[in-house]
Amino acid sequence: MEDVALPCPGPPYHRGLDLDLLQCQAPSTTTRTCCTRCWYCCVSRTRTEKQNVAIQIAIDGLIVDLHQRRTYPGVVEFIDGVITAIREDPSARIDRYIMPGFVDAHVHVESSMLIPSEFARLAVVHGTVATVSDPHEIGNVCGVEGVRYMLENGARVPFTFAFGAPSCVPATTFETAGAEITASDIRELFKDERVRYLSEMMNWPGVLYNHPVVMEKLAVARECGRVIDGHAPGLRGEQAAAYAAHGISTDHECFTLEEAIDKVAAGMKILIREGSAARNFDALHPIIKLHPERVMFCSDDMHPDSLVLGHINLLVARSVALGYDIYDVLRAACVHPVEHYGLPVGLLRVGDSADLIVVEDLTAFSVHQTWVKGRCVAEHGTTAIDHVEERIINQFSCDPITADQIATDHLGKEVRVIVAHDGQLVTSEEHHVLPSNDVLKIVVVNRYTNAPPAIAYIKNIGLTSGAIASSVAHDSHNIVAVGCSDVEIVDAVNAIIASRGGVCVTADGKTDLLPLPVAGLMSNLDGYDVARTYAALDSRAKALGSQLRAPFMTISFMALLVIPQLKLSDKGLFDGGMFTFVDPLLPS
Repeated sequence: MEDVALPCPGPPYHRGLDLDLLQCQAPSTTTRTCCTRCWYCCVSRTRTEKQNVAIQIAIDGLIVDLHQRRTYPGVVEFIDGVITAIREDPSARIDRYIMPGFVDAHVHVESSMLIPSEFARLAVVHGTVATVSDPHEIGNVCGVEGVRYMLENGARVPFTFAFGAPSCVPATTFETAGAEITASDIRELFKDERVRYLSEMMNWPGVLYNHPVVMEKLAVARECGRVIDGHAPGLRGEQAAAYAAHGISTDHECFTLEEAIDKVAAGMKILIREGSAARNFDALHPIIKLHPERVMFCSDDMHPDSLVLGHINLLVARSVALGYDIYDVLRAACVHPVEHYGLPVGLLRVGDSADLIVVEDLTAFSVHQTWVKGRCVAEHGTTAIDHVEERIINQFSCDPITADQIATDHLGKEVRVIVAHDGQLVTSEEHHVLPSNDVLKIVVVNRYTNAPPAIAYIKNIGLTSGAIASSVAHDSHNIVAVGCSDVEIVDAVNAIIASRGGVCVTADGKTDLLPLPVAGLMSNLDGYDVARTYAALDSRAKALGSQLRAPFMTISFMALLVIPQLKLSDKGLFDGGMFTFVDPLLPS
């Protein structure tokens, strides 16, 4: 092996980003040159006959040690993406903090409308280095092939995606999905070490009543040594304990503090959720102090315009601002997901992967730089991950619909009405005589085959003209549309059918569309471009009268039957409390 003099990588290695230089720590016997504005330090670089290069990088600052719960000036050194030394150094800079990266403990990447590689490009800017990702959405459309698509695409970028094996595909028998994932499929998926857990077990009645299909899937997860994620909104007391007794270890669906405390008592860990639709942070944050070692943070579902603005870093900042112990908060955001799921993510220890972030302060947690496996992937709000060209998979087989197919004769009659609640996935039920203020028609169209659309009524969407529609409609991802007239609803639905997936706004004869060609759920284009287009659609929906923070996200959950109360599937109006179909028209 021959020592050679090599320049500091500089541009294009770090893409010309303005990176403050830590003084080079190379031994005086090593010949090297360094640029004057670069974090990369060429400490001892050697080249073998095969031209392999080892690069040692050193970063100084205030080191946030989440294991010993202390912060001190020091230097972190790593070679080829592995931390080789962490040492105290009183001369280290004190105007920045070095800490482990953030982890989203539960997210459906598909809800960002971005393929994993693009999700990563946006997330690393906010200090996220890993996600615990449930590919349930694409699983419902494309089955195991969809899960493998996510695995393959996610592996193409420097980011850790810990994917799960979807446990509930289809989510229920009361809707039409595009695929089924069986216990045998789950066992096969678990042969891939990147599939690290059994995704949220939404069929909590099946758990409580020992349904054989559910029991088989849980047994496979236990046999394969995988963590089992939960999903049990509203489950309390003995029922929560019985649910957890099957080895189900987490829940992200709590919407009251009392429910969260019950589930902790049952042995579960609580994921505080704050996404684009469901926002439970305000209700649940006291659990950080009550049970600091049982808490993680997650987004669950996050639209691209939200992801551009921030991610787990925002929840950390809010928690610290409320006065919670900073080490408790950071352990919830960084350490607990890694330990609970056994993620291959470093936690700022010697021998760990160099997955770390540099922040400007411990209040706003403005991320100066993000490193994944020793590579700088974001700096000063700019991603350093390249866009990846990716293939398209999809399943879309329905023909356009007509206004006659969604016409009703309910004027002057009393109907059941779905009441949407901003920031919540749960709905309630009201009864109104049509027409009624703010009560609009909602339809769900089967995208997998030609079938009569399902029709019902909804309140609190707020549109005063036009229609909005989406092929992102949990969990089976048929087409959901809400509008002020049948013609506009049909126009919006047919625009989505023509593009084989998307989100759409139509009014006054003008239709705006964001195509989602990957499973009707995601775009394979640049994430920032997708975010801009989506933000424009969101603004137009609000200009048509919607006061919801996320109109498209809200309607996407109106077909989610596993969360009460009243929802609409492609097969009809469904009472999630009674777990049965009901007639939209009440008896006269």
